[in-house]
Amino acid sequence: MLTAVIGFAIVAGLMTITPGLDTALVLRAAVTGGTRAGYATGAGICVGLLVWGVAAAVGVSALLTASQRAYDILRYAGAAYMVYLGATFIWKRRRGQSQAASADIVGGETTMREHFRRGLLTNLLNPKIGVFYVAVLPQFLPHDTPGAISGLVLASVHVLESLLWFSLLILGSAVMRTQLQRPAVQIWTDRITGGVLIGFGVKVAFSHV
Repeated sequence: MLTAVIGFAIVAGLMTITPGLDTALVLRAAVTGGTRAGYATGAGICVGLLVWGVAAAVGVSALLTASQRAYDILRYAGAAYMVYLGATFIWKRRRGQSQAASADIVGGETTMREHFRRGLLTNLLNPKIGVFYVAVLPQFLPHDTPGAISGLVLASVHVLESLLWFSLLILGSAVMRTQLQRPAVQIWTDRITGGVLIGFGVKVAFSHV
């Protein structure tokens, strides 16, 4: 099991630090909402990773590669959500509302749940994560351990690496908090993140297994 954990940790670690949707979401939350918002978003993403890990281990996510229809349903749902979320970020920062109060108010219980939900849904509705797990994780599953348990353990390794990476991003943004809290920086953070989300959504919509 130790060999499987080390091997998977290397692969998952490289995937974690590669700039992508998760990194953009956590960084955006930390810049516009503060440390708690960043960790709430990261927590949602990590729960999504656990779900995908167990699903891949027990064969559920294999449907994504075995069934074009199942993949298409998840693909279009994920694409629609990403485009919607990205458009929301951009619209919120449209000209004339640069000083408007953001919906992401730090400290509110509902707001923290919203950050968590965004991270969770973005991860669960991203078919590329499912394909990664179903393609890579089975190669590291030991034969002497139940699949669901092995999947949970390996996904937990990915979660730990993600939390460490997210912590670097969040703490880095906290160090630069004075500069990052400037209205112009937050406006462009939302616009850039919104553009990244829309771009990923379009890419997912036209992707195939």
